[in-house]
Amino acid sequence: MAIQKIGIDDFVQTADSQIIIDVRSPSEYDHAHIPGAISLPLFDNEQRAIVGTTYKKQSREDAIKIALPMFGTKMLSMVEEIEKQVQDFQEKNYGNKPTLFVHCWRGGMRSAAVAWLLDLYGYKVAQLIGGYKAYRNWVIAQYSFPYQIKVLGGYTGSGKTEILHALKLMGENIIDLEGLAKHKGSSFGALGQEPQPSQEMFENLLGTALYNMNDKTECLWVEDESQRIGTVMVPIIFFNLMRDSDCYFMQIPFEERLHFIVNQYGIFSKEDLIAATLRIQKRLGGLETKNAVTFIEESNIKDAFSILLKYYDKWYMKFSQPNGKPKLHLNPVEAPTVNPIYNAKLLLDLNS
Repeated sequence: MAIQKIGIDDFVQTADSQIIIDVRSPSEYDHAHIPGAISLPLFDNEQRAIVGTTYKKQSREDAIKIALPMFGTKMLSMVEEIEKQVQDFQEKNYGNKPTLFVHCWRGGMRSAAVAWLLDLYGYKVAQLIGGYKAYRNWVIAQYSFPYQIKVLGGYTGSGKTEILHALKLMGENIIDLEGLAKHKGSSFGALGQEPQPSQEMFENLLGTALYNMNDKTECLWVEDESQRIGTVMVPIIFFNLMRDSDCYFMQIPFEERLHFIVNQYGIFSKEDLIAATLRIQKRLGGLETKNAVTFIEESNIKDAFSILLKYYDKWYMKFSQPNGKPKLHLNPVEAPTVNPIYNAKLLLDLNS
């Protein structure tokens, strides 16, 4: 079989139904990769450094000579790993054989070598032209489309994320930025979450989610966020689109939101809740911090979060806006309780 060369547009259109193989080093893959790709490194981190240094300081030929023995010892294990991946793929896809999409950083020697091996073994192989670098350029381009964004706002405890997912069940396009970021945005936002992705990986996940929308010309719902979510930043182009969009601000009674937030965060340990409270003590104030911590130590989670929720209500509008300026296009939505399905229907009724 001949190894197919595939451009980024054709790659992303069919990648979900194939096996994507990232042959870059483990450290490159761990930092960021194409969502869904498996890691099959041609070189480990140290070997990659040796080959790369030789290429830069000596010659391409010398680098290849050093690389060949390294590659040779890995051929068998690489083939066996791909055999397992193909078998798993076929079991999940009614016996259909996949194309193996192979890429490295620029679509150069590393991916060419692995593509040759897998083609020799009898698999259908395609090499991504331009490699991961071409994919990154494609990701960045996804942010510039003039999406018809509607922003879902509301004070802490309004169940905004739950409303978003209710909207998705009703056929709406949504992007769950906090879900992609593995963080809920506040000082308590990392509790119960997986480690956050790198900035680059977050961008990859967001670009893929935007591309996978049902129809880019239809409404896209996102939650009102500061540009920073934990340790990652919403790309400025997309963030500016959010800021120029209509915001539907859920207005739900304080006690209803307090009940929701206690149920959501009351499951965590006192130590975690106290640590999260202490992270905001400078803005919360010494007395309020002391009172909240005391309530947590006494297992009085409701009164602790009553203090914290008032703090977040106070700062929500200020910290969710650039330069503290008032939000444009603000549409209040009165809701009696934190009921995601009911409140999602309220939003759709307003936009029908």
